[in-house]
Amino acid sequence: MSSTTTGRSRRSAPGGRGHRRLGAAAVSALLGCTLLSACGSEGKPVLNWYINPDGQATLEKLADQCSTGDYDIAIQLLPASATDQRTQLARRLAAGDSTTDLMSLDPVFVAEFANAGWLSEFEGPDAEEVVDDDVLSGAAETVMWEDKVYAAPQWANTQVLWYRKSLAEAAGLDMSQPVTWEQVIDAAADNDGTVGVQANRYEGYVVWINSLIQGAGGNIIDPETVEDGKDAEVTVDSEAGAAAAEVIQKLASSDAAQADLSVSNEGTSLGAMYPAEGADRAAGEFMTSWTFVYKNYVDLLGKPGGPADDAALEDLGWARYPQTVEGEESKPPIGGIDIGVGAFSDNVDWAKEAAKCVSDPEAQRDLAVNEGLMPSRASVYDDPELVEAFPEDLLTLWRESIDSGGPRPKSAFYSQISSAIQSRWHSPGSVDPGSTPEESAKFLRDVLSGKALL
Repeated sequence: MSSTTTGRSRRSAPGGRGHRRLGAAAVSALLGCTLLSACGSEGKPVLNWYINPDGQATLEKLADQCSTGDYDIAIQLLPASATDQRTQLARRLAAGDSTTDLMSLDPVFVAEFANAGWLSEFEGPDAEEVVDDDVLSGAAETVMWEDKVYAAPQWANTQVLWYRKSLAEAAGLDMSQPVTWEQVIDAAADNDGTVGVQANRYEGYVVWINSLIQGAGGNIIDPETVEDGKDAEVTVDSEAGAAAAEVIQKLASSDAAQADLSVSNEGTSLGAMYPAEGADRAAGEFMTSWTFVYKNYVDLLGKPGGPADDAALEDLGWARYPQTVEGEESKPPIGGIDIGVGAFSDNVDWAKEAAKCVSDPEAQRDLAVNEGLMPSRASVYDDPELVEAFPEDLLTLWRESIDSGGPRPKSAFYSQISSAIQSRWHSPGSVDPGSTPEESAKFLRDVLSGKALL
């Protein structure tokens, strides 16, 4: 299925909004302008929308469809890495750049950018529109800072446990019931399988650590003090922190660990689900990863790295993110993209209108169906096109995981928090429940207080 303007309803506004939209070729031509804010068809202003590469094809169509008689929207591509995306945007905004109109933000950067005065607040009816009762609570929480709305949730992301049904059956696991990390690791190790995670020294590793800690009832930073910034209470040195470290230590020392564990990322473990013929660990894997996984394997049907045939695809299963502590509900990671409006934009009001347009229910449907990027709104999960594109129980699992998952620390100093945790918890093989949480807590406190440098 492809995105289309047929039936798409767009807001009208004073000044001729809703007039003819640009074609794709015209949008591409805009990228060649020397002064990004000064060129546009028929002399109209151009709103520059900085996006990450996820879902680029559909985002380009949304830019076309949401352009109006008042302005055109031009796509500007950010680097693939979330850290590099933050760096590029922060440099522009710190300089008061007036041509940064719209931004696709990893949720962890909303607090930092809002605290720095780089994002324009959504107020009154605008705030009520982008964060209404239809927005899943996990996604809504990501755009709030000091009880104010600073972005529009566009799509939401979460992780589930992907696995080969045949592997789980061989291990005797009842996947209709919650499973623990310990059970998953042992099941894989004892039955010719592996466990895929993200454990390179990067943001994806912090996502895993944070979810393990929250799944044990703790937090890296006390949520009640996180908005205190550098004075926030560091709580990673706790029973929950030790429980998280035990899981990482167990996997790192297990036969279920994949050979590239210390440099693993979202892409490296995909191939282990359907290993090549003759592979050492031929039974497949359990893997925690994001929503894109399902569409990835569907698209790879009959191709290298994917299921060989329909029966192999049918052997792909999914379940709630594993429990850190048996009997305690897991806290699946929360991710996605929020659309922020630059505080220094020359066209703030139009940029907010555009932000609402590119994150409306129809836009969220198109991103889900075309790109596998899931909605932040509950109602969109019932859209007939989504129900046709994805298994109903998988849609339910994603929606529930986003609604009940755990965010990373919502701090204006998140980049320092993340880097400090990475530096003391990497590599996975060095993690020790008796020392890693304590050492990381001390280092993080020193970093936040200025006593230590990253």
